Formats: sequence, structure tokens, C-alpha cells
Amino acid sequence: MTKASALIVDDEADIRELVEITLARMGLSTHAAANLAEARALLAERRFDFCITDMRLPDGNGVALVQYIQAEHSQVPVAVITAYGSAQAAVESLKAGAFDFVSKPIDLHVLRKLVDQALKLRARPAKPAVDDTLLDDSPAMLRLREMIERVARSQAPVHIAGESGSGKERVARLIHARGPRAGGPFVPVNCGAIPNELMESEFFGHVKGSFTGATRDKAGLFQAAEGGTLFLDEVAELPLHMQVKLLRALQERAVRPVGAEKEVPLNVRIISATHKDLAALVAAGAFRQDLYYRLNVIEVRTPALREHPEDIPLLAEAILARLARESGLAAPPQLDKAALARLREFDYPGNVRELENVLERAVAMSDGSRIGADDLRLRGATRPDEARPAGAPLPRQLEDVERQAIREALEKARWNKTRAADLLGMTFRQLRYKIKKLNIQ
Repeated sequence: MTKASALIVDDEADIRELVEITLARMGLSTHAAANLAEARALLAERRFDFCITDMRLPDGNGVALVQYIQAEHSQVPVAVITAYGSAQAAVESLKAGAFDFVSKPIDLHVLRKLVDQALKLRARPAKPAVDDTLLDDSPAMLRLREMIERVARSQAPVHIAGESGSGKERVARLIHARGPRAGGPFVPVNCGAIPNELMESEFFGHVKGSFTGATRDKAGLFQAAEGGTLFLDEVAELPLHMQVKLLRALQERAVRPVGAEKEVPLNVRIISATHKDLAALVAAGAFRQDLYYRLNVIEVRTPALREHPEDIPLLAEAILARLARESGLAAPPQLDKAALARLREFDYPGNVRELENVLERAVAMSDGSRIGADDLRLRGATRPDEARPAGAPLPRQLEDVERQAIREALEKARWNKTRAADLLGMTFRQLRYKIKKLNIQ
């Protein structure tokens, strides 16, 4: 691989020299510019593998340069130097397409890590590899693939919005795998599954003796994700007191373990997700607006399965092949025409996860080689354009409402029936009875 080259843009000669010396010691060739005009001239003359620019320049600002590079030299990752504590400037640069940012005074250790991650993008193939976890060929899914490729090149926080079961964690894993942090850990955490009293310790860690039961030092989830990605699933479930602490960790890029005197610096990318409308929660006062803007720098939306039913045959084929491998079958069962038609008609409140559950049950109920419509045992909602006829019996309508509410609670509780019962305001025995009565798998 040829020697990497970097463009340094800053009107302060001492900062340019500091960054040039640091990058030269990393083996990069460097060129410097004191303003936007000089930077554009250099970009027109030669190819660069990395650019770092100050936010404030004599003839413009760093965001303008980021936008120019995004439009004319999209393969060049750009880092922005921001004033200390200038969260708004940092978010603005990330939204414009910056790879990452570094605050003044520049921490050379942080700068070296940032440059190292940016240069890892050079080793990636020019075209995205086909990924068997997103086999769908519909326009909606092709747009999602393109979005994943663009987002993976940045270090900006990403928020993934979408219904339960629509593949938010899968998308988060793909963003991680396609980016420069692929060699680091991917740490997923369900924010709704951690008891409130343990949250701070789980996220930030603790030191020995900081509270009763703390018999040893423990690293938190942030530390476990060092050099990689922390995936905050169902981030809307975070209580307000933890939202404040999370906001500080994101702003300072550091966490303080419970009972510790000093903060621990972080090198972690944050990806969050929820099936709830975060903007609506902000308006209702249930989610902090400043944290929302920090997390939602880039938004990715996973489409519901009913929005791309043309992908169901391909998805079903892939799921059945996987189930056959896991079950030790010589060949995956085949769906007959009636079964495939029924699958395409169904509404899938639980999206792809529900399709997987339906097919897993069908494999168990079938003769092992062929799956018919009856083997699917699909009941309840069809897609809105094929909704049930008016005048359906009231008991059946009520059962459908109950079934959907229970499914949503089970999804939210990750199929923990005790927690789902609490969410529904019923006892565990009542929930177990309802699950059996309504044939919820």
C-alpha cells in the first residue's frame, strides 16, 4: 500500500505544525493550507487519504470544507477541530458528513487513534460486498443498504428507528462491520432490561468498595466497547437520571466509574435504536432534547416487512435454509404456492422476527419436505389493503387486539414472560393462560 497522505487546514501555524509533526511520525505525507481557498486548490491538484480542518477559517468554516469534500471527494474522510466544549459545532460537523471531530487543545493520543481509524477505510473494497444478512432486493431495502454504506464511513452517532422485529440490531451490526471499527468489539445492550439501581454501574463500571457488594473493580459496558461500537437498544427506556449521565459521557468522551475519582477516556462509537418515536417523547418531556440531538446525528430507518412484501419469498428461502442447517435436515422444506401466497398476505406485526417464528413453527408442523398453508397456522391480521371484512365477530376482534398487545409486550421484554406480565398489568399465570388460549408462539 502506498504512503498515505493528509491535508491539514488551519490558519494557526503552530497547530498546523503540531498536527504535521504528529502525522509525519505516523508515516503520513502531509500538505498544509491556511484557508478554504488553499485547501480546495490542493484537493484539485492531488489525492488525499485524510483531511483535518479547523472549524473557524479566515474565508469560511470547517463545515463548508466538509460539504465540499463530500460533494467532490467523497472517499476522503474529514475530521474537524472544534473549540473545547463546543458540542453544537461538533454535531453540526458530523451532520455535514465529517468522519469525526477532535477538541482543542488537541489530545495527540486521541488524534492518532482518529487518524488510524480513518485510514482503515483505505483497505476496504471500493464496492460493498454482498451481505447475506440483507438479502432483500426491494427498493426500500436497497436504499437501506446504501445508507448503511454511507453511515459506516463516519464515526457520527447513529439512531436506528423502526418497528420491533424489523432488524435494527442487524443494521447496527452491519454499520459496525462495514466501518473502520470492524476489528473492535460490538457490544449490544438492552436499555430496558437493566434495573434502574444497577444502570450506572453496568454502563460506567465501578471500583472496589464503592457500594455494598462491590468486592472488586468492574469495567462497564462503555469500557467493554473500547475501540468498537456500543449499541444502545431501546434507548427510549432509559430513565431521565441516566439520560443526563449518558449525555455527559457523549459530550466529554469519558466516563467516571462509580466510586472513582478520575474519568476514563473513551474511544467508542454509539449506535442507538428504539421502536418508539423519540421526537414525540422529547415533546412530551419523557426524553431529553439535548440527548436526542446527540444520538440522532444520523437517522436510519428500518422499513416494516409489510412495506416490502416482495422480499418475503427471498427472506423465507434464506430462513428455511438456515433452519434446515440448524435442524440437520438434508434439504430445506419447500413452500407450496398456497403457503407462499398466505405469507405475502399476512401483516406481520412482529416483522421479520415474526416471519422467522412462523417458519420455525411450520418446519416443526410439516412433513419435513413441503410446507402447506395449513402448516403456517397464521391467524389474525392481513395487510391493510386486504383487511378483514367489516362485521367480523366481536369476540374475534377482541382476541386480535389482545394478541397484538401481548405480542408487543413480549417483544419489548425480549420474551421474558414475568416482565411482560408486569408491563401488561397482569399476573404471570394470567399471561401464561392468555398465551395458550390465543395460541401465541
